[in-house]
Amino acid sequence: MPSAFFVVRAVVADAGKRAAFDRWYETEHLPDAMKAFGVSKAWRFWSLDDPSLHQAMYQFASEAALHAMLKGEALTQLVADFNRDWPDVTRTRELLVLAQEFGK
Repeated sequence: MPSAFFVVRAVVADAGKRAAFDRWYETEHLPDAMKAFGVSKAWRFWSLDDPSLHQAMYQFASEAALHAMLKGEALTQLVADFNRDWPDVTRTRELLVLAQEFGK
């Protein structure tokens, strides 16, 4: 059963807020999301092409686990927290399933 991924793309348009957003995501949001989602691995990225673009990716054991999380209360609470703390940051989400893994 292949891994599934939940990807959240956020645009932090105000350059003056990016450092605070980065600290919040690192110290609060990512640890809270990992615990709430029950995942063992997650990544965060800042775009080298567009400094306003932040992306987080959470790895789930299966599509079923990802879809269960999407129906649960954990996501609802995390979204509410995000909206409270960062109302001006727009987000999009994407669901992915691993098609192939190559290498170590």
